[in-house]
Amino acid sequence: MNKFLLSNFIKEEDFKKHVSNTILKYEKTLKSINLIRFNKNVVDPIKLTFDKYLFKKSIEEIINDEISRQRDKSNNNSIGYFHQNIFKYIKGCEVPKTGFDIIFTRPNGSKIYVEMKNKHNTMNFSAAQKTYINMQNKILSNPNDECYLVEVIAPHSRNIEWELSLDGNKVSDKRIRRVSIDKFYEIVTGIKNAFMLLCEQLPITINEIVNEHNNITVEKDTAIEELRKIDSNLLKALFLSAFKTYEGFDEFTEWNTINKLLNE
Repeated sequence: MNKFLLSNFIKEEDFKKHVSNTILKYEKTLKSINLIRFNKNVVDPIKLTFDKYLFKKSIEEIINDEISRQRDKSNNNSIGYFHQNIFKYIKGCEVPKTGFDIIFTRPNGSKIYVEMKNKHNTMNFSAAQKTYINMQNKILSNPNDECYLVEVIAPHSRNIEWELSLDGNKVSDKRIRRVSIDKFYEIVTGIKNAFMLLCEQLPITINEIVNEHNNITVEKDTAIEELRKIDSNLLKALFLSAFKTYEGFDEFTEWNTINKLLNE
């Protein structure tokens, strides 16, 4: 039995419950991706055509790459759930249903309001401005509190003032900060390497849960088989699937010639 590494700031049963709940979030992406699900994500066959010939891959490889991309996009939401909702189990923290992602109350009663991002470069300039103004309004009405933009994947470990340009002017306030996830864990738990310990514990706990549940498997995808029913030429089938109501596609007849030119 492995020693649980996080006992100083989270109960083992709570951590295991949270990891299990995150795995359940993955359940949808473990299911088979059929043609309906494949096209629901607005597949662009023109992009896939560029990808096929520029990266010199088979059309099967390109379709499977697209399926993986779709799964990855959905799974990023699950990881966001993991990073945010774990704080429900850590002393002094709450995860509101609306508004800020996390609120941490210090022993002296002051609060830290957190907007959390998985990666430091996921917000465009407009979203960053909106977030910053929201934080300005919060500390204006609560001058003893702070607001953090907490980034899981930051350029480096940091806890700095967030400097931003608003209406062409650079603004900053020591109470509005950009903080990497390791520094936030340190503030909340008082343990300098708390986030590192979490990263050590995580694969152990995931492995335990997966071994306890033999039904956690990835179903076989059927999108390629269903595309072949539309046309044996998969690239042609992608176009017909996406553009079947567009003008001229009922006369999509030149694929045999194109295939010979491209030596497929």
